[in-house]
Amino acid sequence: MARFQGDWLRDQALALLRFHANSRNPAGGFWPLDRQGAPVDEAPRGSGSERPLHETSRMVHSYALAVGLGFPGARDQVDHGIAWLFDGHLDRSNGGFYWSVDDAGPIDSRKQAYGHAFVLLAAASAARAGHPDAARLRDRVWDDLMAHFWEADAGMVADTFSADWSEGYSYRGQNANMHLTEALMAAHAAWGDAQYLEMAEGIARRLIDKHARAAGWVVPEHFTEDWQEDPDFDGDPMFRPSGTTPGHALEWSRLLLELWEATGRRHEWMPEASEGLFRRAMKEGWLPTGGIAYTLGPDGEVSRDWRFWWPCAEAIGAAHRLHTVTGDAFYAEWYARVWEYVDARHIDHVHGGWFHQIDENGEPVAGIFPGKPDIYHALQACLIPLGDPFSPAG
Repeated sequence: MARFQGDWLRDQALALLRFHANSRNPAGGFWPLDRQGAPVDEAPRGSGSERPLHETSRMVHSYALAVGLGFPGARDQVDHGIAWLFDGHLDRSNGGFYWSVDDAGPIDSRKQAYGHAFVLLAAASAARAGHPDAARLRDRVWDDLMAHFWEADAGMVADTFSADWSEGYSYRGQNANMHLTEALMAAHAAWGDAQYLEMAEGIARRLIDKHARAAGWVVPEHFTEDWQEDPDFDGDPMFRPSGTTPGHALEWSRLLLELWEATGRRHEWMPEASEGLFRRAMKEGWLPTGGIAYTLGPDGEVSRDWRFWWPCAEAIGAAHRLHTVTGDAFYAEWYARVWEYVDARHIDHVHGGWFHQIDENGEPVAGIFPGKPDIYHALQACLIPLGDPFSPAG
């Protein structure tokens, strides 16, 4: 574990930030990058590359964290991303933020809670970095979340609406609610409103203390319109794949400990759940040749052995938090084991950045994540063990 600490982590974070500095699209937002770090312009309508809402927002969040690190040019990146959220993604007629846009306007005009959660995260991180438009962005997205997505009876958000909000989709998912939990904690850190933590705690209690606990610390991914578990759902392989996703259990494992700290360590169930989620996800999801399976079937068997970067990044963050809280060497061993795998397989030591998917032989492949998109997961894997970049102790 000793190798993957301190200066090594900082060096990896700075390398990611340098590599992705080239992603800035002069027309607004950010390009995805190819393996060598060159912008990828697929020009789907001949008018410039598509910019998904979550990627724009996650790049704002990432470079806001970079402001805390003192990274040169980070403030300019945050300025650029926030300007595009207002000028490119914001639907000025109906409110809300388009799911994806290009230079000419919306490509996918739907309004998705997942993307809006990341807008709130971007606003919160930008606020901590001192951006003057952060509160305005928060107010805009908060109004949309509360007016359209939030379902008070369930204490969670619905998932998707049409552009004018007239049609609500029946699907409900845990993924958007998980990322809203993350964003609510960030909003509390930025502005101190207790409401944010109360909402985050309610989401976590329903999804994890109720549903995941009942499933033996497996996180149900999909729900019906009335919030009944829907284990047979099979949707978009990027955001709504069938089965369960051990990477999300690992993400929740980390978030629960952060929520436990933020709420004054009052809730005994949170560290218990964090350990249960981590141990089951790694037991069932870690593959014989390394890496974490993307999805599992109903009996815990691997259903998609796709090896993405982000579950490993989340395992690193969760293992670090768990070792810090418990002192158990089990988590320190996993922290080092996953970093060793990432260092050997996912980090591109030639061109920079991380390979987003590799095969069973450890070779990069282009799957549902072409090239090297935003750095949200990878950067946080480097920064979480270093502490809050906005804190004097971080």
